[in-house]
Amino acid sequence: MAQKTIAGHSVNLTDEGYLEDHTQWNSEIAKEIAREEGIELTDKHFQVLEFLRKKFEEGTELTIRKVGKSGIADIKELYRLFPGGPLKKSSRIAGIPKPTSCV
Repeated sequence: MAQKTIAGHSVNLTDEGYLEDHTQWNSEIAKEIAREEGIELTDKHFQVLEFLRKKFEEGTELTIRKVGKSGIADIKELYRLFPGGPLKKSSRIAGIPKPTSCV
C-alpha cells in the first residue's frame, strides 16, 4: 500500500495503483488518474465509470461482457474509450478494486 496525493487528496493505493478505499473517489481524482493513463474523460467515460461504481457497490462481479451489455457502450466502444485494457483501466479510474476477471 502506498500513499499518494491525487487532485489534492491524500489517498492510499494498492501496489497496482487502485484506490484502497473507493469512497475517497471523486471526479477530480478520476480525471487525474485518467490523465496518467493517457485518457481525456468525456461524458461517455463518466457514464461507464458511474455504472462500474454502482455495480461494485451492489456487489456485482464485473466482467467486460456485463459492461458491454449495460446499454452504455458496447465492447468495441469500451476498447476505444479505455484502450489497452478497458475493464482494468476503467475500474482504476472509477476508484474501485481491480476486477477478479482481469489479469
